[in-house]
Amino acid sequence: MDISVSSSTTQNGASGGGAAAEGIAPVFIKQILYSPEGNFSLYGITFGMVSCVCIVRSIDVSSTKITYCLEDHSGQIEAHYWLEEGDSTKAPDIMLNHYVKLFGSVRTQGSQKMLMVFKMIAIMNSNEVCTHILEVLNARYKSEEFASKGSDTYPTNVDSMNFNSKTSGDDSLGLEGKQLAVLQAVKNNISTEGISRKELQQKFNHISGNELNSLIEFLISEGHIYSSFDADHFVSSE
Repeated sequence: MDISVSSSTTQNGASGGGAAAEGIAPVFIKQILYSPEGNFSLYGITFGMVSCVCIVRSIDVSSTKITYCLEDHSGQIEAHYWLEEGDSTKAPDIMLNHYVKLFGSVRTQGSQKMLMVFKMIAIMNSNEVCTHILEVLNARYKSEEFASKGSDTYPTNVDSMNFNSKTSGDDSLGLEGKQLAVLQAVKNNISTEGISRKELQQKFNHISGNELNSLIEFLISEGHIYSSFDADHFVSSE
């Protein structure tokens, strides 16, 4: 299947004013390869993470990371999964030449685009491949629609655009879309004290205070984040 992806889908829209958003954008590899440096964006809406469905063409394991060569109908990209103290037993359970769904962030090394893997799961149902293609197209058209309406109509979060409100293939160890988005916001904060509960509420103002507190408590209980100098500041465990 050949679906053209215009480079304009990854440029900041002039009418949108470059509004930022936390969340996950479903993408094709070609969109990542043609994106500008920094976090991935669609028509000026910036996302903390991307999701893609790919075939694993190679797996290279070292003491500190696993490097994957991933391929979809639009191109190939390298992805890195960093190991905790060289513990390869915690690596994603995937197989060569099989489809996977990946969640991660876009990085640039030199002139080469790559993905930093947060989560990678094997796809057991071929329908998920078709579903992902539809999600990518929907994401592009929704972003273009918001950009054409001007900066005042931009969403504050990916969930308000109905992209990936829940990740497919979730299991008991999986994370839903909002959980991933909150975790990414914590990871993006590089201060020593961590991100505050108040800052998280400002980033996710479409989420109620009670729901945000529940998301934070869940991430703490699962070991993804922990409180720093007080109970209202959080840092990532990674």
